[in-house]
Parts: sequence; C-alpha cells; structure tokens
Amino acid sequence: MLRRTEPTHSLSRRNFMTGTAAGLVAASQVPTEQAQAQTASPPAAAPKGPPVWLDLDQKALDDAYDQAKYAPNRLQVVGRYRTNSDLTRKRLGAPKRLSYGATPIEAFDLFATKAPNAPINVFLHGGAWRAELAQYYAFPAEMFVNAGAHYISVDFSNVTETDGDIMPMADQCRRAVAWIYKNAASFGGDPNRIYLSGHSSGGHLGGVVMVTDWENDFGLPKDIIKGGLLVSGMYDLKPVRLSARSSYVKFTDASEQALSSQRHLDKLNAPVIVGYGALETPEFQRQSRDFVEAVKKAGKSAELIKGDGYNHFEFIETMANPYGQLGRAALEQMKLAPG
Repeated sequence: MLRRTEPTHSLSRRNFMTGTAAGLVAASQVPTEQAQAQTASPPAAAPKGPPVWLDLDQKALDDAYDQAKYAPNRLQVVGRYRTNSDLTRKRLGAPKRLSYGATPIEAFDLFATKAPNAPINVFLHGGAWRAELAQYYAFPAEMFVNAGAHYISVDFSNVTETDGDIMPMADQCRRAVAWIYKNAASFGGDPNRIYLSGHSSGGHLGGVVMVTDWENDFGLPKDIIKGGLLVSGMYDLKPVRLSARSSYVKFTDASEQALSSQRHLDKLNAPVIVGYGALETPEFQRQSRDFVEAVKKAGKSAELIKGDGYNHFEFIETMANPYGQLGRAALEQMKLAPG
C-alpha cells in the first residue's frame, strides 16, 4: 500500500520537473511498447534445449502450435463467436440443415440469400481438429447474405471421434464440397461460383480441399472451387507432427504427406488468399508466409494478408465485417460489393 509523504496540495518546482521528466520518459516508451505488442512471444522464457524444428527446442515448438500460449483472451474471443452467431440467427432466422453424408455430423448450416443463382461461400471451422461445431461459426453469414451470397458452415467429425486420424475429416470436407457442387441448384446456388474459406485447423483442411484431385477422385471438373480464403492455417504437417499435437493426432508418413497441401500445389486450380494475425505464434505466421511463397513459385495466384494487432482467435472476426481485412478480401475475391 502506497503512503503519501507530502500533503496533496504541496507541489514544489522540483517535484513538478521530476514528474514532467518521468512523463516524457514514459511517452518515449510508447512506440517501443507498441512495437513489442506486434511481436508474438510465449508467456515465459525457459532454458533452451536442443533444436527439434528449425531453431525451436521441444517446448518452444509445442508452444508454437498451442495458440492458448499466445492468446490469453482465447476463451473471451471464442465466446464472442457463439454470442454473435446467436445474434446472427436471430436476425437472419434459423439456417437450413442439409446432409452431405450418412452420419448425423455430416451436414451443414445454410444461410441462403434471396438473390437467384447466387455464389456460395463454404466455411470450415477450426478447433485444433478436436473441438467446435458449425453452429458457432454463423457470425460471418450476415455479411455474405447481404452481399448476395449463400453462406455455408460445415460440420465434420473431430479427431477424438476418428481415433486420432485426420484423414476421415479431410474426406468429409471434400465430400461436403462435392455435394454442394452437385446440388447447388436445389437451394438457388451457382455451382460455378463456389468459394472456400477456413480458419485454424479449418484453414488446414481448407488447404487440403483446395488441392483435391476432383477429376480422378470425384469425377468432377478440376476447378469446382473458384477461390480460397485460408486464415491462420497449417500447410505442411512435418513440424506439427513433431509438436505436442502428436499426443492426440496419430500422424503417419502417409497422412503427413497426403494432408500437407504445400506438397500438392500441382493440383491447386484456384487463386488463394492466406491470412494470419501478427500476434499469432511464430510457426503459424511462418506457415502462412511459406505457403504463399511456395504457391507463387509454382506459378499460381496467392495473396498474403497480415492482420496487425490481431491474435489467432481475433483475426477471423474481421471476416464478418465487409470493411474488415478478411471480409473485404472475401467479397472482392467473390466479385461482390457490401450489401
């Protein structure tokens, strides 16, 4: 507890000058503090062990694939997803629930626009492959619906339900997109204007869907997806496999290879926009930069968006705003104007 040593009304010239100097010092520190706020860093340093991936030891690598270590407000922001999704349903009405497969989870929420033969945005949610549901990601729907597009939030199994295997999850996401392409006309959608978006582990799955061999695996045109917006995802699973995520994901050489979209860019047939927050973990930032660089080296279209001041969970919220970084990018990619 602080104790005053002088009366509150006593202010000598010396005290005034000292206070002024202290204020100038504090003001001079503001740019430095702001710059530091833009650099993601784990909450506490620890003695460094032998490198496991690049210059990261095991603890640093584990932390780099655990967003909670870099986003202390995670629960607050994820709670906003749900609150804002509830508000979206109140304004737009309940979505149509359509099935793309035989099991109950193989379905999606469709928020339909009134425009006929409208474009479609298909969203794949995140949750570290082991959590979340489509209903919690209704919050971007209003922006798309008002702009004249259908918004679809897809449900799929989580990795605890697939015995640690991500492959069935990727298969479900691919089958969902294939179903939407084949049945778009039934809900007023244009099968020739399907766009894909995804966040976090949904960004990873979105990358996998983007490099699907649609012709050989589904008998569909190779370019059924016209554009992708992948946010805060993972595009090469080697470092992920070396991290603590391997405690609940059963990675194999085959799954690492098949589900690393950066290794299959010959099958990428649409432009891709990749976004990440400046306050994300260093690995998620690197993954995004490296993926865009690899796509460009492959001679294909890629754009990188960095969200200054946003962490992993906050940045995707800008997709619900037609003037936010991700919302504007999504609408421009789909050639739509804000509604």
